[in-house]
Amino acid sequence: MPKARFQYRRNSALNVIFLLLITLSFIGAMFLAHRLTDKYVENEFNQRKIDVLEETLKPYNEFFQKKVPEISFYQGYLDSSSSLKYADSVFQEYTFVKGVEFYDTEISNHPIQKAFRINHFSMNPKAVYDYKRNKQGSAVSSQRKKTTNTASSTMEEFNHMAVKFALYIESVDSEKPLQSADFISIFYHVTHNRITYMNIPRDEDMQTFKALMLKEQALSPVFQQDIVSFILDPEKLIIKNTNKELYQYIHITPIVYESLITDPDILSTDLPLTGAFADYKLHFSSSRSHLNKEINHRLIPVAFAIVLIFSVLLFIAYLIYSNLNVNRKMFSLQYNFINNLTHEFKTPVSVIKIAGNNIKSAKELSDRERFHYGKILDEEADKLNDLMNKLLSFTQIENHSITIKKEKIDLLVFIQNMVDAYQIKYPDFKITHSTGSVTSFKTDPVLLSSIFQNLMDNAYKYSLPQKKVLNIKVYLEKGNIVFKFIDQGIGIAKAESENVFKKFYRIQSQYNQQGSVGLGLAFCKELVNFMSGSIALKSKQGEGSEFTVVLPFEL
Repeated sequence: MPKARFQYRRNSALNVIFLLLITLSFIGAMFLAHRLTDKYVENEFNQRKIDVLEETLKPYNEFFQKKVPEISFYQGYLDSSSSLKYADSVFQEYTFVKGVEFYDTEISNHPIQKAFRINHFSMNPKAVYDYKRNKQGSAVSSQRKKTTNTASSTMEEFNHMAVKFALYIESVDSEKPLQSADFISIFYHVTHNRITYMNIPRDEDMQTFKALMLKEQALSPVFQQDIVSFILDPEKLIIKNTNKELYQYIHITPIVYESLITDPDILSTDLPLTGAFADYKLHFSSSRSHLNKEINHRLIPVAFAIVLIFSVLLFIAYLIYSNLNVNRKMFSLQYNFINNLTHEFKTPVSVIKIAGNNIKSAKELSDRERFHYGKILDEEADKLNDLMNKLLSFTQIENHSITIKKEKIDLLVFIQNMVDAYQIKYPDFKITHSTGSVTSFKTDPVLLSSIFQNLMDNAYKYSLPQKKVLNIKVYLEKGNIVFKFIDQGIGIAKAESENVFKKFYRIQSQYNQQGSVGLGLAFCKELVNFMSGSIALKSKQGEGSEFTVVLPFEL
């Protein structure tokens, strides 16, 4: 017993250690998941800003690649009216365009005062139109600027485009087609918050312009060329925050801007704009509490997966523990069963051995002695035989190796025979019975007698000497036949009511000194189940027990 108690304590310690390790592992897994999610969100905070930049600059790129080149559709024939409509469409579609300057340009070999001239090639804006938004933002006003009093910045932009165009005309090669990069470098001029564009002439016009530049000839016709300059406002760009869960605030700031916020709970990052807005950048910032919401949001499925995994592990551990616990109980029951069975076998064997030794050592036996020893040997042999038959029958029923052989029996005769046999065996056992209107039914008499025998044995064995009383009632109920065995024995505690039908189980009490191996009631339950019936128990300690057996009724 001390060894068994030590083993139990050791198993409890292992269970505690296992639960502690599982708990620590769970906490560690959750902590690691939170840390990794935190790092992942922080990395995304630094990387996903490109998505915001692309979405924010999408209108600008569309404007640069599609709207600006529309000027070439007019082939130099834009006038004040058509340029007004064009500028109005620009203002309506693109809020970041603050103003438009239209240079109605003439190209010829005429000697024009203050014109841009290389060799015989002259290029001069005969008029400059300035378009701005009105207060409503939808309409456009225009003002014609005389070429003689135009602002120096305006003429500087024109001269810059004229120089690029003249250099291109001088080196143009009709056999070598222009690449897209060449068009941008020649016909675009992108500077700080400004895009200037010249319409692209036809190939034959290019050759004409080259001839005007390199060859001296009579005065040529005046050719029309359009140059449009767009003044942009980066602060009018609409910021499209495609990752609101990451970026709490986004501002457009100068490229040299340095944030004065030193709060460690504020995360910030920058990304420069491109093209005409290259002097500006997007400044991203978020508070730690704002990012924690996203961290917790992303942590939920990870935490759920971790909880699920650990729940499965705990469930498996519980199954293993339950299985080990069942095995321990089975081992204990089998250990007790072997002890009880040994005792059950030892007692009759000892009695048989003593009786045999007495017969062997006696020189002669009287008739009375011979009868006495013969009776002892016969009774003890019956006990051994009964015990062996019960074990064998139990095994056969569990393995379904026997079949039910039904036959019609007279119920009153059957019960009376069982009562008579027990009263001969136990004269102090008072048994009463009633069958009511039930006279006969079809069943297996051998199996039914085994049920009666075990329940009657149980009633006698667990009753005090003055209360060895049993009442057997039989009646029909809902198409079944009911057998009630009511005794006035020591009773069974409510907590033990289910256990008494378990194999090898014995109730530990001061009255249970009968050397039972714990098979009687378990054998009874197996028999009843085998016969498609049921058995139930109602009991109260000190008052007695009532076993109810219900079997299918057949005539």
